Amino acid sequence: MLDPSSSEEESDELQEEERRRDGPGAPAGGSLPPPREARGREGGAGRAATPGPSPSPSVLSEGREEQERLQREEREKRLRLQLYVFIARCIAHPFNAKQPTDMARRQQKLNKQQLQTLKERFQAFLNGETQIVADEAFCNAVRSYYEVFLKSDRVARMVHSGGCSANDFRDVFKKNIEKRVRSLPEIDGLSKETVLSSWLAKYDAIYRGEEDFCKQPNRMALSAVSELILSKEQLYEMFQQILGIKKLEHQLIYNACQLDNADEQAAQIRRELDGRLQLAEQMARERKFPKFITREMENMYIEELRSSVNLLMANLESLPVSKGGPEFKLQKLKRSQNSAFLDIGDENEVQLSKSDVVLSFTLEIVIMEVQGLKSVAPNRIVYCTMEVEGGEKLQTDQAEASRPQWGTQGDFTTTHPRPVVKVKLFTESTGVLALEDKELGRVVLYPTSNSSKSPDLHKMIVPKNSQDSDLKIKLAVRMDKPPHMKHCGYLYALGQKVWKRWKKRYFVLVQVSQYTFAMCSYREKKSEPQELMQLEGYTVDYTAPHTGLQGGRMFFNAVKEGDTVIFASDDEQDRILWVQAMYRATGQSYKPIPASQAQKMNPKGGNVNTDVSPLYTDRGQKHGMEEFISANPCTFDHASLFRLLQRQTLDHRLNDSYSCLGWFSPGQVFVLDEYCARYGVRGCHRHLCYLNELIEHSENGSVIDPTLLHYSFAFCASHVHGNRPDGIGTVSVDEKERFEEIKDRLSSLLENQISHFRYCFPFGRPEGALKATLSLLERVLMKDIATPIPAEEVKKVVRKCLEKAALINYTRLTEYAKIEATTEKDSEAMNQATPARKLEEVLHLAELCIEVLQQNEEHHSEAFAWWPELLAEHAEKFLSLYSVDMDSALEAQPQDSWDSFPLFQLLNNSLRNDTFLCNGKFHKHLQEIFVPMVIRYIDLMESSIAQSIHRGLEQESWQPVKNGSATSEDLFWKLDALQMFVFDLHWPEPEFAHHLEQRLKLMATDMIEACVKRTRIAFELKLQKTNKSTDLRIPSSLCTMFNVLVDAKKQTAKLCILDGGQEFASQWQQYHSKIDDLVEETVKEIISLLVSKVVSVLEGVLSKLSRYDEGTFFSSLVSFTVKAAAKYVDVPKPGMDLADTYIMFVRQNQDILREKVNEEMYIEKLFDQWYSNSMKVICMWLADRLDLQLHIYQLKTLIKIVKKTYRDFRLQGVMEGTLNSKTYDTVHSRLTMEEATVSVTDAGGLQGITMKDSDEEEG
Repeated sequence: MLDPSSSEEESDELQEEERRRDGPGAPAGGSLPPPREARGREGGAGRAATPGPSPSPSVLSEGREEQERLQREEREKRLRLQLYVFIARCIAHPFNAKQPTDMARRQQKLNKQQLQTLKERFQAFLNGETQIVADEAFCNAVRSYYEVFLKSDRVARMVHSGGCSANDFRDVFKKNIEKRVRSLPEIDGLSKETVLSSWLAKYDAIYRGEEDFCKQPNRMALSAVSELILSKEQLYEMFQQILGIKKLEHQLIYNACQLDNADEQAAQIRRELDGRLQLAEQMARERKFPKFITREMENMYIEELRSSVNLLMANLESLPVSKGGPEFKLQKLKRSQNSAFLDIGDENEVQLSKSDVVLSFTLEIVIMEVQGLKSVAPNRIVYCTMEVEGGEKLQTDQAEASRPQWGTQGDFTTTHPRPVVKVKLFTESTGVLALEDKELGRVVLYPTSNSSKSPDLHKMIVPKNSQDSDLKIKLAVRMDKPPHMKHCGYLYALGQKVWKRWKKRYFVLVQVSQYTFAMCSYREKKSEPQELMQLEGYTVDYTAPHTGLQGGRMFFNAVKEGDTVIFASDDEQDRILWVQAMYRATGQSYKPIPASQAQKMNPKGGNVNTDVSPLYTDRGQKHGMEEFISANPCTFDHASLFRLLQRQTLDHRLNDSYSCLGWFSPGQVFVLDEYCARYGVRGCHRHLCYLNELIEHSENGSVIDPTLLHYSFAFCASHVHGNRPDGIGTVSVDEKERFEEIKDRLSSLLENQISHFRYCFPFGRPEGALKATLSLLERVLMKDIATPIPAEEVKKVVRKCLEKAALINYTRLTEYAKIEATTEKDSEAMNQATPARKLEEVLHLAELCIEVLQQNEEHHSEAFAWWPELLAEHAEKFLSLYSVDMDSALEAQPQDSWDSFPLFQLLNNSLRNDTFLCNGKFHKHLQEIFVPMVIRYIDLMESSIAQSIHRGLEQESWQPVKNGSATSEDLFWKLDALQMFVFDLHWPEPEFAHHLEQRLKLMATDMIEACVKRTRIAFELKLQKTNKSTDLRIPSSLCTMFNVLVDAKKQTAKLCILDGGQEFASQWQQYHSKIDDLVEETVKEIISLLVSKVVSVLEGVLSKLSRYDEGTFFSSLVSFTVKAAAKYVDVPKPGMDLADTYIMFVRQNQDILREKVNEEMYIEKLFDQWYSNSMKVICMWLADRLDLQLHIYQLKTLIKIVKKTYRDFRLQGVMEGTLNSKTYDTVHSRLTMEEATVSVTDAGGLQGITMKDSDEEEG
């Protein structure tokens, strides 16, 4: 039965279970059947008092329902109180279990409020509202973590279920940034481990926020320390919370049960174990067993019960009598392993010897002062000695007789329960011949463990004729009580075997071991008892006074078959204490009660049998606790009680502040282990109940560790199949049926979790849980524990689960993305959406799908490492569902719309890098859809580019644009963009990808060839329209055309080279060489045309100089006219204007070419040809006039032209070999010879123009 906070369904279920147990002998889950005693008390299990089935609530009156509810709550409350009594005893005196110290430490779990606070802190960091300095890479990592993880609804559900801790959040962030840090470039002096540590430190700073960790609560809450080793007080408090017990109720139970009295608890355990043995014997006699799977197990069951009780007895016996008393060593008795425990009181048992009960005492003697000392002078020195007879003697410090005070303590040890203590007072002797100091007085004391421990004045015995007749000494004697001495004092005794004479003796009750006690009588100064009686088998009780015995007022006796010992004390309180101590020692089930109290409790007479200490009976009965304290544990169905206890404990554990995943805390494990061992709860029943509760919580959304499920299931499977994991070989029918039911439920649960792995284990949390779930599924599918299940069967089940997972994941993803319409209105809106809107939505959905697959690979692939192909099949199934929406959206797109290519790029870039999905079913389907679109796109682009070339070159103005003209730039950009577009598609199928590349290269070749040819024609036409005079300046349009060809040469290497295999190498090399050769030849041709044009200008200049040839009429006329006119006016020098004009022509055109032509190499080639051809033309002109002497004006003009031309082309970078060619040497020699001739005939005619100094001339 549960507390009021539990669900009413569970309470009704337990009530119905009680109704089914209509007979007191019905077994419960393989536990011991209850004894034949009536069980009508409400403090017990309450079966007899349980009402029959109630009518339907619909026909009950409101008052009747309220009454039944109150009665049910009262029954539940009483049952919890009774259960708490048993638990309190387990905590008070454990002897089977310890709190485990090797359990994994659980982390504090996050709640909704903390998650919201965490989101706000990370959002504040991203908004720049914190003082944390971070680089862009860290900010991007935090942004990804915030968007993908913190804002995930799966994380919110996990936090709500209580399965998420701060450590999980940090691990996910660490796993995320490890990939990012590995992808960062190397930085000298900064290791990636340092970066990772720095990022984690910044994460911790963001996570903590502005919290002040200096402010710690003064007292930690119980839930905060539940992971630690708990004290008894903390365990009491925990189970008060678990069972809903009030503090006052606990205090009453604590006092009434004497939980702080180890002797009482050990005696209670001995009575319980004896009761369990009696029940086992009764069951064997009456042949009332639980139903087992075979009849042979019935006798085995009895042996198991006996063996379990014997083991408990051995555990109890192995406990030391007390944790104190380091000098006391427990006396070990040689007893047979099992029969000694079963046959209590056997005549053949080993008897105690007197040496077995030797005790060790510590005495403290403190001497304070002496009073009444008059016989010595005040200035005389006095001192005291102290001794325990038979031991050493100690002395106090010296003091003056006027102030005999010391405060000295002496410590002694003795083995005498009745020691003799002697204290003497001395004064120093003044006589020269005195050998000993003078004794002034003495006192002899006989202390016991019960003596007063406070200082008292004792009259001292003084020598005869002493003046100190009233001499007293103040001292204290403290004699400790050894832990194994349970009681002591003076009693009158008379027995048949011992103490055969009625007289007063000093008795000590000694505990030798957990099961061995002895009553010993001692004399003074004796270590060994005079007589002793072993208490095993005796029953102690109060008796009426014996009139024939003189001495003693209050009587009690100890009775055994064949022996009776009568005891008497001087007062009632002493008798009660003796009876209590002996009652705990004998282990008897009957609780003796004084006649006076019995009369008060039962004034009408009758048999009274209670288990409450007389000192606490009135108080316990007053508050209604008597029935719970006195209830016999052996009469309860502890299997049902433990089911309730474990359920309540698990509920409490799952609701505390730790992310426990179903694991109990060390303190809870300790109490449950102790309860099962002490009250005989079978291990299989325990784990079956645990599995049932864990499965129920898991089905309700709690996060349960599959390793925990695996452990309990393996235990139950091993037990049911006879492997005895806990030494129990009997298997009940109920256990087997419940195991099969649990197995079916667990199998369904695991398959459901695997089908929802993305939501049950979000982001791989809890760590390793999915892998453990798959391992557990394999174990559950096994027919038995010995025969492994074939791998194909497990694979088949996992494949089926992952197929379901694909549908679940995609359905939830579409709901999240709002793609799939859920209502008719949404469906109509979807149908009416524009194609662009549909494409946008399906593109967004593709991004989400890729993110899901990436998360599956990152967080879950390790769990499916045994079957990686199954995860690939799951992905294919998932993508096949997406392909339906994708196909629908693509079909709605208009023809010749290329907006869908980003969708292909997004999906293909994700799939082509996946080993299992690349060229898989969905990938091939994607290619089949986009192959026609790619081909159509390329066809249209080819036609468009061809038309743009034709129209562009027809209307081309040849104005310079970047590296060429507007048309060429547009052409090369389009070709490059088209190739980059196809390259960015990263077409996965190699053959078609090579086909696309080859086609685009061929297209580029054809387009560039057409452009080059058209430019060549345009260049020639434009050049023909220019004049041949020195006024010629090369138009910029010709330079632009030249640049177009130069750029075409460069673009050919980029756009027309095919990175194909060897099979295409020779064929493509040949085709590519043609376009290269075409461009190269065209460039050479336009250089030749341009050179011919500029050389023709030189030829025109030379033709003008031909007029001055010797022997012509014009030459004679010009010479005479010039000479005649020179006498009267300054006549210009003929030919200098011509030379200067030509030199200006050359220089300006050189500058134009140098400025507007982009390729240096072709400029140098052009200048080389220009210079060489110019020298050739001059050389040929001079050769034609070899027999003639040059006119003075011809000579001056040629010298200037040749020298300036040589100089200008040298400045333009023409090589020395070209400048100083044979042609130049011939021209230079001829002009030098002509200059020499003129200098002889007409020295002033050259006017300083010579071949030698022409280099120094200006201009």
